[in-house]
Amino acid sequence: MLQRIQTVYLLLVVFLSVGISIVLPYGLSKEGEALLAQDNILVISLLVGAAILAVISILLFKNRKLQFVLGRLNILLNFILLGVFVYWSLTLSGEAIVSEKGIGMLIPVISIVLLVMANKAIKKDENLVKSVDRLR
Repeated sequence: MLQRIQTVYLLLVVFLSVGISIVLPYGLSKEGEALLAQDNILVISLLVGAAILAVISILLFKNRKLQFVLGRLNILLNFILLGVFVYWSLTLSGEAIVSEKGIGMLIPVISIVLLVMANKAIKKDENLVKSVDRLR
């Protein structure tokens, strides 16, 4: 059913990945210009991929096992995006493209937390269904 709490968590992931990431910069260039996600094809593709996986996971509410697996895959995708951000912020010098970190670098961290909470709720629903099946 679509009124479960994991749907709210997954909708927040979609909102963060697509809505907020377009507005918030993930860094500042050496000229002081804000670097947005739509300016970099790697970042926008990973964010859109995370949003698409979250929408697919919402629509698969009847298949909780597949929903759980897609949640884990989405967590992995957000870890890859977080790794890209950490790589850019730690290994590149101040004269490179990304010279300062932006608030948009926190989007994968918040998405990972929301996805973990959604997976816990999915697991809780699965355990509830299993316990009801044992009583029959």
